[in-house]
Amino acid sequence: MTALPYDRITIDANICHGKPCIRGLRYPVENILEWLSTGMSIEEIIADYDDLEREDIMAALVFATQVIKVKRIAKLAA
Repeated sequence: MTALPYDRITIDANICHGKPCIRGLRYPVENILEWLSTGMSIEEIIADYDDLEREDIMAALVFATQVIKVKRIAKLAA
């Protein structure tokens, strides 16, 4: 298992097909970002998912920021 930002983002081939997840739980970073992008607040996410913490959500945002720092992005498929 590989630990990433703040040791809260983990990548394990045996959990969610190796997608980056929150603390080895089955919450992929992509889900956190989708929830935020649909308008859910951090407080709403935490209320709906008891085992998530504010620091987990922030770590997901830091991770996404790091991932997007690339030199070039090809055209995205629709």
